[in-house]
Amino acid sequence: MPPYTIAYFPSRGRCEVMRMLLADQGQSWKEEVVTLEAWGQGTLKVSCIFGQLPKFQDGDLTLYQSNAILRHLGLSFGLYGKDQREAALVDMVNDGVEDLIRHLGQQLLCNYEEGKAQYLKELPGHLKPFETLLAQNNGGQSFIVGDQSSFADYRLLDLLLNHEVLIPCLKDFRLLSAYMARLSSRPKLKAFLASPEHVNCPISALLKI
Repeated sequence: MPPYTIAYFPSRGRCEVMRMLLADQGQSWKEEVVTLEAWGQGTLKVSCIFGQLPKFQDGDLTLYQSNAILRHLGLSFGLYGKDQREAALVDMVNDGVEDLIRHLGQQLLCNYEEGKAQYLKELPGHLKPFETLLAQNNGGQSFIVGDQSSFADYRLLDLLLNHEVLIPCLKDFRLLSAYMARLSSRPKLKAFLASPEHVNCPISALLKI
């Protein structure tokens, strides 16, 4: 049995970045799919520490909160920068992605079409910091932090891939576009991104997109 188990809704959502990371690191995991109907019954929700999914199990360690899970995986696989300085930058990038994901969710959940139009107007300003960070690191030819991958790379890649589905937006961001293509071509990650488990999985269970 694989040591990892992901319990989540039938969507990419907060868990696809974990799946991408594990796949790229050559790991397997078990999925426990929680339907919205089952979640609505309340029994599982009560059993979750913060009343939220995902629930992630690494052997006898059970974790909630997606960013805590990512930091755990980052430490487990050496994906948290090579020193304290890089670790701080990895956290900074991850927090920046978190801000944008929350903003996207707020815009689209209120009124999808109207929210999408407003979000698209604001998006260049939201993406510019990531393009700037790339440019400052080896001219944008490397990772988002340092010279080795970190969990922040998977987080940013997941964000960019979802945007390409929802709101294609990278034509004016040369470095981000090349970065997305470069990371997506890593053999194990490429295989996962081409798999039915990824392709046929909606980005959001609530929005069904």
